[in-house]
Amino acid sequence: MKEIKEPIWTKDFIIVSIINFVSILMFFLLMVTISSYAVDTYHVSTSIAGLVSSIFIIGSLIGRLGAGRLIGNIGPQKMLLIGLVLFFVTTTLYLMEWGVVYLLIIRLLQGIAVGTIGTATGTIVAMILPISRKGEGIGYFSLSAVLATAIGPFVGMFMLKLENGFDVIFYMNTGLSLMLLIAYFFVKISLPPVNKQNGQQTEKLSFIEKFIEPKALPISFIALLIGFAYSGVMTFITFYAREINLVEAASYFFLAYAGIVIISRPFTGKLMDVRRPNVIVYPCLAVFAVGMLLFSQASAGWMLLVAAVLIGFGYGNFNSIAQTIAVKVTEPHRFGLATSTYFILYDLGLGVGPFILGMIEPHTTYRTIFVSMIPLILICIPLYYLLVGRKQRLA
Repeated sequence: MKEIKEPIWTKDFIIVSIINFVSILMFFLLMVTISSYAVDTYHVSTSIAGLVSSIFIIGSLIGRLGAGRLIGNIGPQKMLLIGLVLFFVTTTLYLMEWGVVYLLIIRLLQGIAVGTIGTATGTIVAMILPISRKGEGIGYFSLSAVLATAIGPFVGMFMLKLENGFDVIFYMNTGLSLMLLIAYFFVKISLPPVNKQNGQQTEKLSFIEKFIEPKALPISFIALLIGFAYSGVMTFITFYAREINLVEAASYFFLAYAGIVIISRPFTGKLMDVRRPNVIVYPCLAVFAVGMLLFSQASAGWMLLVAAVLIGFGYGNFNSIAQTIAVKVTEPHRFGLATSTYFILYDLGLGVGPFILGMIEPHTTYRTIFVSMIPLILICIPLYYLLVGRKQRLA
């Protein structure tokens, strides 16, 4: 008799995934365009432009810290609504040009909103997915983020070519953020009630444990390093493409990236549920390093696109597997904290990277910067083994 699998693609799962997709799409659309906007509009340095881009992620860290702590008290659904309201308000504020300090403040506040939304959606999905298909389900859910990381930069780089492209971006984002807020009210997310006993237990935790899940820290630290290595690709690909005269090929980079992830993600998620994560993580890190090497040495369009495929397979699949590890090693009542812990460290890598690399860039070339990321990626292989891989006992 054929075994009946518990469903993944429920109404709640689909709508939460769409909310996650659109919010992250807007995030990455701005990540690859806002530095150019800062330079063109306010004539700031490369370092300040990197800060304008990365301060968004610093805000996301703040949002995730707060959301991870509050979810246990008010629930992830209410937390999601708070994030969506703040997201809509801050998105409309981009329409005003009141100086680079104003822009930094808006980026910070919107980062808080995105961090709140991401933690809430990740927690909801972790709660509603069946245990037997959690790796597969989180893999599909994180695919929404991967698609957003590809489509967002592609749309952003395309819009930069338009007349008044920045205005088009800001007005489009305002409309999308309003749609997300409306979509929230069309779904009733059925979640288990907050366990009062668990709430009482949190009073006995240390101050740090009320905001961070210690069990999720090892894999989250690896994600921090990997996020740092990738941050330069995400933020400076526009400038790098101009430097190596591959602007046209670069506009398709993130589509190639997304394509390989769409193809591979369903298989890697299922494989993790059956064979545990190590069988996926080690190859992913090695392929990511090879992809970064090819990216740093690209001299033709095909090299850039092959690099996108390798980076997509390595970096893209590592992300979903690492997020699943962070949740699976944690008790259900701390899924919110595990999710926020993972993304706090991961976002920290993405956020600090552009600022640090932006300060280094005037003294070197983009090629050199990307080459220097390869040893960092390779170091993560033995580091993963020591911190996570050798003691994997996931259920």
